[in-house]
Amino acid sequence: MSRLLLILAALVGFASPAQAYREYGHETVAAIAYRNVTPQVRAEINKLLAKQALLETPTCPARTIEQASVWADCVKPLGPRFSYAYNWHYQNVDVCKDFTLKGNCPDGNCVSAQIERDVKLLKDKTVPARERVMALAFLIHFVGDLHQPLHAGDRSDLGGNKALSTYGDYSTAKLNLHSIWDGLLAERAISTQPPLVRVYTARERGAVQGGTVEDWSRDSWKVARDIVYASAYGDPCGPVPQRAKLDNAAIAKLIEPARAQVMKGGLRLARLLNETLA
Repeated sequence: MSRLLLILAALVGFASPAQAYREYGHETVAAIAYRNVTPQVRAEINKLLAKQALLETPTCPARTIEQASVWADCVKPLGPRFSYAYNWHYQNVDVCKDFTLKGNCPDGNCVSAQIERDVKLLKDKTVPARERVMALAFLIHFVGDLHQPLHAGDRSDLGGNKALSTYGDYSTAKLNLHSIWDGLLAERAISTQPPLVRVYTARERGAVQGGTVEDWSRDSWKVARDIVYASAYGDPCGPVPQRAKLDNAAIAKLIEPARAQVMKGGLRLARLLNETLA
C-alpha cells in the first residue's frame, strides 16, 4: 500500500491553492453530465466546443467536454489574460459559523456567483460565440469545483491547504487535506467500482438535482464540516492538531462520500446544461 501511494503521488503531484480537483475529478463530473443531458443539449455542447479555437488557447484545448472541464485550470499559467479568474474557483465559508455567502463572495468573485453568471451568458444567444464557449468551459469546471468540499468550506486554512495530514501510511511535509481530497482520495473514490460515469435513472437524478446553486453550496459546505474536518479532527470545530491522521479505516469510510460529491456534481451540471442549452 505504501509503495502504491508513493507511485500515485509521484504521478499526480500535490495541489497548490491554485489547483482544483485535478483532472480526474473534473473530467468525471463532465463525463457524467454529458451522459445525462438530452440528445439535443449534447448536440449543442458539441456545436459550441467545435468553436473552441475562438478561445485562442492552443496549449489548453477544449474540443471535448472532458478537455473543457480542465480548461479553467490549464489557462492559469497564461498570466494576465486569465489572472482575473483566480478567485472564481472557490468560496471558503467558515464551517464553524452559520452558512452564508454574504461576505464570502465579494463582488461576485466566488464559484457560486460565477456559475450563475455563466448560465446567464450561455442562455443569451446574442452574446458573441467566443464568450459563450468560454462560459461553457468555465461552467463545466466551476460546478466540479463547487463539489470539491474544500472549495466550499474551510477553517481559515485556505481550503485545507494549511491543514497538514497523513494519508494512511503515507505522509510528506506538504501533504494536506486539500491535496488529499483533490487527488489521492478523489483518484481512489472515482476508481472504485461500480463506475460513476453512466446514465442515471430519473429517480437518482431527482434525488440530487433539485435546489439552487446556493443550496448546492450549502450542501458542499456541510460535507466539508461534517465529513472532511470531522474525519480529520474528530470535532470539526475543535482544536487543530499539528498534523491530522487519516488512517486506512478512516479513508475507507470517505470513499462513498467522495464518490457522492462527484456524482452530484455531474448530475447537477447536467441539469444546468439542460436548462441553459435546450
